[in-house]
Amino acid sequence: MDETRLTQLGREVRGFASPDEAVLERVPNPQADTLYLARFTAPEFTSLCPVTGQPDFAHLVIDYAPGDWLIESKSLKLYLGSFRDHGAFHEDCTVAIGRRIVAVAEPRWLRIGGYWFPRGGIPIDVFWQSGPPPEGLWLPDQGVAPYRGRG
Repeated sequence: MDETRLTQLGREVRGFASPDEAVLERVPNPQADTLYLARFTAPEFTSLCPVTGQPDFAHLVIDYAPGDWLIESKSLKLYLGSFRDHGAFHEDCTVAIGRRIVAVAEPRWLRIGGYWFPRGGIPIDVFWQSGPPPEGLWLPDQGVAPYRGRG
């Protein structure tokens, strides 16, 4: 990947047919010497059940402590959108997204919370992190309440 030449930002990109085809890009972090947390929230994430083909919906919260690189947000949006016609279980989608971001951006630390809406009467929440958080990193709550049904 050429970090000095972005292929999507500022250009018309129609999206990708699958997560494997999607291009996730990074840019240099101008604050690489500072420990901080960046958050991406995708409250309308969708994928497909790999068995039934029915849509699954999730609220994703991705927190990461950047190192030398930042994830370019348009490429992240297109990458997440590539799951729309992709069949995978909730656990696979959530962990695969976290691992792909780690592989591309090489952050100091990352956690992802996948808060999946119920299908078949059971909500599934999936959490993954790349390791223990760095000492001194402020970790706010992800802000998504546990599923409680109709209350």
